[in-house]
Amino acid sequence: MRVDSLRTASGPTISWRAIECWGAGISLFFQAGAFLPLILADADGTLSESAKSILRLPCFPVYVFTIVILIRNFPQFLMALRRNLIVPLILVLPFLSTLWSIGPPTTLRRAIGLLFCVLLSYVLAIRFTPRQLLFLLFVTLGACIVLSVVLSVVSPSLASMPDGTMRGIFIHKNVLGWYASLMILVASAVLIDGTLGLRRTAFILLAAGMVCLASSGSMTAIIATSVAYCLIGFYSLLQKSSSIGRVVIVLFFVQLSVAILISLHEFLVPALEALGKDATLTGRVPLWELVDREISDRWMFGYGYQAFWTTANPEATRMWLKIGWAAPHAHNGYRDILLSFGIMGMIPFVLLLLHAIRQGATLHCHDSQYGWLWLNVFTIMILVMNLTESIFFAQNDTIFILFTAAIIMFSLYAPVVSISRSPSWQAPSRGLASGLQIS
Repeated sequence: MRVDSLRTASGPTISWRAIECWGAGISLFFQAGAFLPLILADADGTLSESAKSILRLPCFPVYVFTIVILIRNFPQFLMALRRNLIVPLILVLPFLSTLWSIGPPTTLRRAIGLLFCVLLSYVLAIRFTPRQLLFLLFVTLGACIVLSVVLSVVSPSLASMPDGTMRGIFIHKNVLGWYASLMILVASAVLIDGTLGLRRTAFILLAAGMVCLASSGSMTAIIATSVAYCLIGFYSLLQKSSSIGRVVIVLFFVQLSVAILISLHEFLVPALEALGKDATLTGRVPLWELVDREISDRWMFGYGYQAFWTTANPEATRMWLKIGWAAPHAHNGYRDILLSFGIMGMIPFVLLLLHAIRQGATLHCHDSQYGWLWLNVFTIMILVMNLTESIFFAQNDTIFILFTAAIIMFSLYAPVVSISRSPSWQAPSRGLASGLQIS
């Protein structure tokens, strides 16, 4: 018989649902890199090797929580694996890449970290509905944004970069910008959904997110936020249209997206030069030119998972000397996939994305009770962010964990949505709000 609560020595019981909710929220907070890296960083924002070692310690409780929850829900976990075989296939790639990696120990160590991140994604996908996950993020991201605002008031020097831009409780302004952008999406989704009854709090967190976004000055996050609101309109229109109308809307949206990408490729740099702005996109353009040359040298299998950007790689060292700064990654998620796995990794990843986008749109149009809008918008947002940042396959990273959870959740619900409005694979559970209460 399954035990659904734990009894402490003094008598009170703690439900497993409360453990799941609190554990997931705390795990996402730690994996976001909030507060602790800021405290351990040097004055210039860099982390020493000893600081990095300390930052690995909070990961172990997260790993333990993940394993315990998956063991308790092992049948659902196996079903999630079967519903989307591309995810475990791609997860095997980092381990396989140790065979051709230029730094096998580095690749293996980071592949293990990625494995536990994806396992946490499975926990989120099988134990939370989209609306429950929305509320979980509303609380977790809300705490990050509110703490960032408070820190900027209490200790402006600690909460600011050397150039004066705001970084809040994060180590860099861009990270604050990413999470502020997600907070704006989540708060907007709560307002649109209306079923959680948190409109006043949502307005407050929406305003706080906008303040943090503007103060961070992260152009990637600002563009992603603008795209998010366009996507909210697109998916809302898609849901209200007929089957033929949906085809027309999708074709128009795809053509418009391609036209925008072509225009950016051809005219963005000249436009920035004409406006007197940084035409290199903060050093990204010359970095990408050098990265593309390295990709062409090992285009089939790449250099091994995250093995390229290490001091042991002479090619990376030469690249850093040419551009004048030590780039930690390619500042483009798609290029980093090619560096790690080559075309053999990019092909299944693209297939995974196309499949997830189609499933997500189908669920949004035909199964509105679970609140799929924000997950669809979030997925595309991350694709946009990776045009100038590297979030794909990042170990111990909340954004990639949520991105993978969204893909798993799409594949988990899609096969059963036409059969039942309440998926039979998921065991009945109390709502998230009640699950956060310890009884």
